[in-house]
Amino acid sequence: MLVRDSRPEDLERIHAIYAHHVLTGSASFEEVPPDAAELGRRRLEVLGRGLPYVVAEIDGIVAGYAYAGPYRLRTAYRFTVEDSIYIDPAFTGRGLGRALLATVIERCTLAGCRQMVAVIGDSGNASSIGLHRQLGFEPAGVLKSVGFKFGRWVDSVLMQRPLGSGDETRPNG
Repeated sequence: MLVRDSRPEDLERIHAIYAHHVLTGSASFEEVPPDAAELGRRRLEVLGRGLPYVVAEIDGIVAGYAYAGPYRLRTAYRFTVEDSIYIDPAFTGRGLGRALLATVIERCTLAGCRQMVAVIGDSGNASSIGLHRQLGFEPAGVLKSVGFKFGRWVDSVLMQRPLGSGDETRPNG
């Protein structure tokens, strides 16, 4: 497995992976997959903020991707990011999620971020909750029934971990 920075030519695979999750699962609360051009625009927005957008490759195939974006856009949140991870279902169980999330955590720490929040779709998403727990996230709360997808109410699980010195020191900027 190779974790590397994403490239424009990865967008077709990123689109296929994300579209699968939008259409079959509750990890994303989108109900209609955005096209590759929209995902490309979103990727450039993340990169333009100096935040990571990485892919995991197996045998030259993009098998998953992850990135961090702003948690909220108000300026007081500027040191807090939210992570996102999506894995092609044909490649689950191989440690891609762990490798991708660890890379995103490291890059966000180097960028001066101080907190990372995971907003996990569906309180039944044990694999994502477990992955985040393994990498130092702690439960921060559950927003009950805030989404409605596939004919049922869906929770959002909030988890959080400090980056770098977290809230122990004042940030730069």
